[in-house]
Amino acid sequence: MIKIGIIGGSGLDDPKILKDVKELDVSTEYGKPSSVLTTGEIGGVPVVILSRHGKTHSIAPSQVNFRANIKALKDAGCTHIIATTAVGSLREKIRPGDLVFPAHAIDFTKQRKMTFFDKDEVVHTPVVEPFSKELRNLLSSVADELGFSHHNGATVVTIEGPRFSTKAESFMFRQWGADIINMSTCPEVFLASELGLSYATVAMSTDYDCWKDDEEPVSFEMVMKRMEENAGKVKKLLLKAIPKIGQGL
Repeated sequence: MIKIGIIGGSGLDDPKILKDVKELDVSTEYGKPSSVLTTGEIGGVPVVILSRHGKTHSIAPSQVNFRANIKALKDAGCTHIIATTAVGSLREKIRPGDLVFPAHAIDFTKQRKMTFFDKDEVVHTPVVEPFSKELRNLLSSVADELGFSHHNGATVVTIEGPRFSTKAESFMFRQWGADIINMSTCPEVFLASELGLSYATVAMSTDYDCWKDDEEPVSFEMVMKRMEENAGKVKKLLLKAIPKIGQGL
């Protein structure tokens, strides 16, 4: 049975949207996840929502217990994960407010626990394209139906945070071929791969990082303001996409 984990929230724990809402306070062998699990249904499809940075956004990017988050969703029976995230754009064509469905990831983090296999066994997980092609293509198709400006197949680079990039770093990431930048996709996507979960990201472009001279450099206030302005897009996308995913990819 398909069961979808949503990381990020985007207001989808609103009782008016989820049916049969329950909250589960769980723990894993890697510790507690960032928040309680909010369970329910969307269009008849079982859904589990987890807030990556806590319900009050109190957990810094490098303090997120990514292993506990992914393991908690796996233990809850999730087969798929849709992760929502704010991103900076490293390309002119990806404008603030656009949605992005990445296919590739560059991990530029430095101190995070990045694998479940760091003790008793060594497992080498293939991650040529760590995001589910089927899942992101379905999300892209739904974005087309809704008339949302979006980009399918981008490359995301994840930095450690909590600081934003220097201009030199921003230009370097562009030269590497990265299209968007955030602080949360890695190692989340790789951990999902290790547990056999189909994973896709719905990224919302909020700014142009700091490479674009005719745009104001990114700030936390800018990110939060634009997320609030455009979060409704993500909500509409998921409400339309989840029943389709439930029918099988």
